[in-house]
Amino acid sequence: MSQTTTIEVPEGPRTVTLMNGSTFSFNSNISTTLEKIPVVDAGRIWSDNLEDRKAVAEEIREASRNIGFFYLVNHGIDESYSERTFEQAKRFFALPEEKKMEVFTGLVPNEYVGFHPMECYNRNGWKHQDLSEAFNWSYDPREDPEAAEDAEPTVSIWPSGVPGFREGLYAYHGQLLKLARRLTRIFALALHLPENAFDEYVKRPEAGMRILHYPEQKHSVEDQNGIGAHTDVECFTIVTQDMSGGLEVLGKNGNWIKAEPIPGSFVVNIADCFMRQTNDFFVSTVHRVINKSGKERYSAPFFFGFDRRRLLEAIPTCVSDENPMKYPIMTGGEYYAWRSNKQKSNNVHNTKMAR
Repeated sequence: MSQTTTIEVPEGPRTVTLMNGSTFSFNSNISTTLEKIPVVDAGRIWSDNLEDRKAVAEEIREASRNIGFFYLVNHGIDESYSERTFEQAKRFFALPEEKKMEVFTGLVPNEYVGFHPMECYNRNGWKHQDLSEAFNWSYDPREDPEAAEDAEPTVSIWPSGVPGFREGLYAYHGQLLKLARRLTRIFALALHLPENAFDEYVKRPEAGMRILHYPEQKHSVEDQNGIGAHTDVECFTIVTQDMSGGLEVLGKNGNWIKAEPIPGSFVVNIADCFMRQTNDFFVSTVHRVINKSGKERYSAPFFFGFDRRRLLEAIPTCVSDENPMKYPIMTGGEYYAWRSNKQKSNNVHNTKMAR
């Protein structure tokens, strides 16, 4: 979700400044499979044995600290949910452009919901716009059996005349919401906190989701991305990707690592709010999508974070007198609105509408 600005260097690493204010360099646009992203068996997160849950939490702690990405296998969600979600994605993106623009994201200030048209962003300043389109929707307490009584209504907008679309997407959203709440307890253990440390933070969670469509890229990687290099906003993201490949993660050595699809798995990555709250102990790692598969690519990331009304205060185990908090304190909602508006200000359709 992050817009970036690129400064090209004639020789040597390329340096990019992200919308969250951080900078990074990468060595080249050539990605590798020589480095691997950790694989975590999620079966133990549902165990009644605390020691089992602590053991998987330590694996997630290491992955979140070292690369900020890991695969999650044996997570317990039936693949039929993802299959039906991709069917809905193909159905929506096949609609005429004018129909999709009825729910254009520019119609909803301060939020990222709605339709994001093809080639509307250029996150890295390449020669050509990012080659993808997306539809986003937000948490809806009516779809959550654990919703807090004071939960605010959803801000999502939905296309008319597309029966079953909203229902189909929320069916999968509900499954991922349950998994994300359980993972939040595992993350608490990973930070050496009581398992229930974040329970109050996720009664009214930030739980947005999106479907994405990437045509095959004809232009070179030097000139275009599917989605340019960025970090996510919330605490963590659970990504469902099809078998086309294309997701790439930037390693600490400056090389792009291919997150090759593992059947039935999710890719989980740390996002900026968790990085801020853990005082950089967890890593919100830069990633991008390059679709050179020769076919259409679809994905469905689920963005999970804490209640927007809560302050992004430092987690006690991640600060000390020698390692004070690095970030100014603000609510999750303030940070989300700032990032969303920064991103949407780069949307070429918003620019045209403002003229």
